[in-house]
Amino acid sequence: MGYDIHITRAPSSWADNGGHEIRAEEWLTYVAKDPELRLDGANGPYFAIWSGPAGYEEPWFDWMKGNISTKNPDPAIVGKALLIASRLGARVQGDDDEIYLPGGQVERDGVVDSSPGMDWRTW
Repeated sequence: MGYDIHITRAPSSWADNGGHEIRAEEWLTYVAKDPELRLDGANGPYFAIWSGPAGYEEPWFDWMKGNISTKNPDPAIVGKALLIASRLGARVQGDDDEIYLPGGQVERDGVVDSSPGMDWRTW
């Protein structure tokens, strides 16, 4: 089991994005224009590998049901997710509905922590 972050347009929770979905075509268009992303058909038609400087061998993003997600992100992957979200008019939200902000900040229950570290879920 892992922890996911989601690029979403949902107004509150990423899991309830009805009427605010990122369309699959938008994601495919974005991937086609981003030289750091490439589709990997072995894991589905919307699964893209990122060539950026992550701590994982093949960091990835995948579109499903109107959101773009990735699992167990390190800071570099969160940064890429923030960039993608800004270009798609979306935001980055974790499984527990926390919101990732630029500069390593995380907003949870209306409180912004400037230095949550990677173990922010303990606060």
